[in-house]
Amino acid sequence: MQSRDIIVAPATALGGAIAVIRMSGEGSVALCDSIFKGRKPLSEAKSHTIHYGTICDGERVVDDVVVAVFRAPYSYTGEESVEISIHGSRYIAAEVLRLLCEQGARMAEAGEFSKRALAAGRIDLSQAEAVADLIAAESRAAHAVAATQMRGGYSALLDELREELLNITSLLELELDFSEEDVEFADREKLRSMLEKTDGAVVRLMESFKVGNAIREGVAVAIVGRPNVGKSTLLNRLVGDDRAMVSDIAGTTRDTIEESVVIDDIRFRFVDTAGLHDTDDELEKMGIERTERAIRQAQIVLYMTEPSQSKLELPELGNEQTLLLVVNKIDTSLSRDVEGAIYISAREGEGVDELRKALRATVDTEGLYRGEVVVSNLRHFEALSRAHRDMTQAIAALDYGISEELLAEDIRSAITALAEITGRITNDDILKNIFSHFCIGK
Repeated sequence: MQSRDIIVAPATALGGAIAVIRMSGEGSVALCDSIFKGRKPLSEAKSHTIHYGTICDGERVVDDVVVAVFRAPYSYTGEESVEISIHGSRYIAAEVLRLLCEQGARMAEAGEFSKRALAAGRIDLSQAEAVADLIAAESRAAHAVAATQMRGGYSALLDELREELLNITSLLELELDFSEEDVEFADREKLRSMLEKTDGAVVRLMESFKVGNAIREGVAVAIVGRPNVGKSTLLNRLVGDDRAMVSDIAGTTRDTIEESVVIDDIRFRFVDTAGLHDTDDELEKMGIERTERAIRQAQIVLYMTEPSQSKLELPELGNEQTLLLVVNKIDTSLSRDVEGAIYISAREGEGVDELRKALRATVDTEGLYRGEVVVSNLRHFEALSRAHRDMTQAIAALDYGISEELLAEDIRSAITALAEITGRITNDDILKNIFSHFCIGK
């Protein structure tokens, strides 16, 4: 991961009023000095200072700029760095990048700035992933999850759990060193209590993944029901656009249509589906199969019906899924005889605000804004699951009186799993996969 190259890349989107070009690596300040003209050379500047001047190509002025200087190790990457604020013209950005590369810099790879910050110990791997999540956040809740993780609260908790397990293994390994003397340094009941406490904390983190992943990816909501009950009309009402085709002809929707909407700081992914009914039409059958798949994958199933439908054919749901029963077309009927239903008129908008409130109430985010740790990353969840499995085996080993050596091996395996989350233990394949999803300037 170490590189002596000076890297450069735009750190902001181009085309706006202002853009920022970031450069990092030993010699960055001197390199910038080769094309920068200000009141004094940047090489004389202190860290965390800002300087006005011009970027020049020989005698030609390319742009008036502001340059921020960051001295090692007090920068994002831990290296000597500069950030050049330019006017947001794509031409100006291209010219500045060209000049810097001609002077010896190279274009950064995806995520290379964050990778260098990781190598320098400025952030750990989970914090690096949180940087990407923070940039991608589309709601207040997603921002809160990423911000807590980026500030190190998650890492601190994992380090605490890992330290607890290291204390346990140190006692067991001490026994192994004195195995011939048959000395027991670790009280087995105390060991069990320590393991159960640590495992309980890991399980709580695993349980938070359901809400964390939903916040990060968006809560999947399948809008289902028989043909012509107003599913597409409701999607259009929620989205605020004519996204789905609406017709009085049954079977108009033959494929799933997905749109995202943020409702009170949570992003919901609504999937409009083909109507559930018996048919001999092969295309409609394919649409219904996709509807059934959407139901299986949804966290919330919004089942729509109308007053004229006397029989409800509710889909079978898993324990982790939520069903919301919605009766549409109340503008055509005064009937209110379906217990627990939300009554709406998708066409007129009546009752849709109540539906939005019911959707929002399915996601508990109370702890997020208090800084509680919530797991939102599948890689982390899988590592926590392995740690939980290993600790469960270790607790069972205590019950069966299995040797200290095998017991210690299970606990070491759990320590490794937790260390993989923060990058204390990792490999190049994992790093390549993670940072390949970063933007170039980060």
